[in-house]
Amino acid sequence: LYREPDLSYVISTAESIRPHLHNEHLVILESTTYPKTTEGVLREALERDDLKAGKDFYLAYSPEREDPGNVNFSTTQIPKVVGGFDEASLVVAQALYEQIVPETVPVSSAATAEAVKLTENIFRSVNIALVNELKIIYDKMGIDIWEVIEAAKTKPFGYMPFYPGPGLGGHCIPIDPFYLTWKAREYDCPTRFIELAGEINTAMPEYVVQRTTDELNQRNKSVKDARILILGLAYKKNVGDPRESPTFELMRHFTEKGANVDYYDPYIPEVPATRRYSTFTGKKSIDWNPQAIAQYDLTLIATAHDNIDYQCLADHAQLIIDTRNAMSRVENPKATVVRA
Repeated sequence: LYREPDLSYVISTAESIRPHLHNEHLVILESTTYPKTTEGVLREALERDDLKAGKDFYLAYSPEREDPGNVNFSTTQIPKVVGGFDEASLVVAQALYEQIVPETVPVSSAATAEAVKLTENIFRSVNIALVNELKIIYDKMGIDIWEVIEAAKTKPFGYMPFYPGPGLGGHCIPIDPFYLTWKAREYDCPTRFIELAGEINTAMPEYVVQRTTDELNQRNKSVKDARILILGLAYKKNVGDPRESPTFELMRHFTEKGANVDYYDPYIPEVPATRRYSTFTGKKSIDWNPQAIAQYDLTLIATAHDNIDYQCLADHAQLIIDTRNAMSRVENPKATVVRA
């Protein structure tokens, strides 16, 4: 909530391991965290008077690398960055991972490995914020950001496509960059890019709500008492993970404005308990059929799952607010489609 690291789970896990830790054991942290967590907080939680890291047991850090829903990459295909508390710990940790992954990437310290993971996630956060800002600017100019990106990515060098959306979700990108922001204060270093990217991405749900409100107003309808269907509760397509999903913020905004909000997600039949959105806990996904779709004043696409029948949506929805360019796969939709 306050963008401060919560290492309570790491510490409690380490403390539960400590009584069972013996000579020659190897402990590896994989959770994303700020630099020097492994050599500081984790080490201190593990050590006993008779057992010291680097002397009696091995200690290392190797960040988890995965892309949920991506069938092209699995753990056995992705190189593993490894950093040790000392040289011996690095050697032992590498020996372990070399049995599992195609390649290990050794770095000079555990802190460096921790920084690698943060850099990867910050890179994504900043670039997503950039295209989200460009989307807003280009929309006011009457330019389609999706067309711009498709054309730009034909350049075979110096460009990597990132795509806009209704906000960031997942347990990594919205949260992890601020580990570095927090730690950087200790060194009196500002993190302007990280914080600005966070502000832009956090503001996207509100932008989408305003665009939706404008579209309803143009049709002489109010958000209050409007029936709104949000397509997708998961934070990204083709997964059943709703953690930090921007859909929760969309639901909150619309509900506070008096709208009647439902959702459909084939991967999440019921809203699980969350830290901040208990109001929606237990809410169930609607049944997907033409009659159900037709009864809503608008459908907002927040997550573009591949197994959605977008033709059915195009044929029966009244108004579609598309934040993911999902309707580009449908030709001549009967419904009005607005990109937002």
